[in-house]
Amino acid sequence: MRTELVTTLKRHATELLSDLERDKQPILITRHGLPSAYLIDVESFEFLQQRMTVLEGIARGEMAVAEGRVASHEQARDRMSRWLK
Repeated sequence: MRTELVTTLKRHATELLSDLERDKQPILITRHGLPSAYLIDVESFEFLQQRMTVLEGIARGEMAVAEGRVASHEQARDRMSRWLK
């Protein structure tokens, strides 16, 4: 991963955006020597958002199981058949 100063972003934003589109590698932006932000291309961001949605769904399912909020196969089939009518 590449690291750039915030002043580089200010002065060369168009070039950095072109590099992002070409390389698909995030750029860490630092300010006063400390990490400040990540710059990523749109395609990578959208992929990460989709992945987070899936992972959040899995976490909700695991929590439901841990809390005992589950249904048997027959109960689920009955609920789905009513829902699909």
